[in-house]
Amino acid sequence: MFFPDERLGLFIDGSNLHASLKAINLDIDYKLLKKEFMRRGKLLRAYYYTALLEDDENSPLRPLVDWLSYNGFTLVTKSAKEYTDSLGRRKVKGNMDIELAVNVMELAPHLDHIVIFSGDGDFCSLVESIQRQGVRVSIVSTTRSQPSMISDDLRRQADNFIELEDLRSIIGRPS
Repeated sequence: MFFPDERLGLFIDGSNLHASLKAINLDIDYKLLKKEFMRRGKLLRAYYYTALLEDDENSPLRPLVDWLSYNGFTLVTKSAKEYTDSLGRRKVKGNMDIELAVNVMELAPHLDHIVIFSGDGDFCSLVESIQRQGVRVSIVSTTRSQPSMISDDLRRQADNFIELEDLRSIIGRPS
């Protein structure tokens, strides 16, 4: 539940949201997403967190990152690390959990409601801490994938769970 006069902050865990969207075959329009949350309250900040490979101008993320930065989202990025796993597969590592948590903690005193787009159970203690400060927390993820993309503990800890699938008609791009 949202209230029209409450101050909102969106915190989007880019890689987690991307995996959730892929799992339910949903392509979202970030302009519509921002508009939807502006409708739900006074949107003060919208953050998007992602790791990028250095010198990878051809990254599929590049157009999204550029668009977001020009359209009112605060982009938080860092260099991803590339490595080869024990089976010889190329892997990319770039966890943004700490950056997201620090920004949430810094902004909590100025917000009434925080919306985190992630199903990562590592955020449970962050959510609990924010709630102790009197800030309501909504989590946006999906249970409609196999397996579910949200930690059961995180879902229980949140004040409100928003199913991505329920937002399809509001923020989804036509297929």
